[in-house]
Amino acid sequence: MLGVSVSLSEAEPHWRTFLKSLVGRGLSGVELITSDAHAGLANARRAVFGGIPWQRCQFHLQQNAQAYVPKQGMKTQVAADIRAIFNAPSRHEAERLLAITVQKYQPLASRLSQWLEENTPEGLTVFAFPASHRRLIRTTNGLERLTREIRRRSRIIGIFPNEASSLRLVTAVVMEISEEWLTNRIYLSPDAT
Repeated sequence: MLGVSVSLSEAEPHWRTFLKSLVGRGLSGVELITSDAHAGLANARRAVFGGIPWQRCQFHLQQNAQAYVPKQGMKTQVAADIRAIFNAPSRHEAERLLAITVQKYQPLASRLSQWLEENTPEGLTVFAFPASHRRLIRTTNGLERLTREIRRRSRIIGIFPNEASSLRLVTAVVMEISEEWLTNRIYLSPDAT
């Protein structure tokens, strides 16, 4: 874990300050940023880490696509088509499947087709990394699990008297999980190919 922050907003100023604080504390060597497409985070990421490749979370991307599916009965097939793109063995194959999928939905769901063509490539950055890493870096699932654990523990408290008390609890949870990752499990080995 690199840091924590508590804020009532996900606007760019908060994210920019947080990311700059990481750099100020010595963060370097970042090779990939995986996140959802939240506008505030995206703008801050570009401002602070402009040259770093970005992987849009494939899980969130797939969820976002469902908003463009015009009929309930199509949702399962659309999800399967998007999964096939993300599970392709190479970027070239993923782009080929994307082109087929865009053409497939053009007559049935033109808004979906256009959305897929414009947004799905943001979820393909992962293909520049070793196949053994892709499953772990293509989504924000690790962060989502951490967030669920923080919510589970903070629900007991109910209302925090101030921001500092909230930050203390969040920091304690994050430190506990970070220690588990450092001592019990290796999430991602840099030696894997």
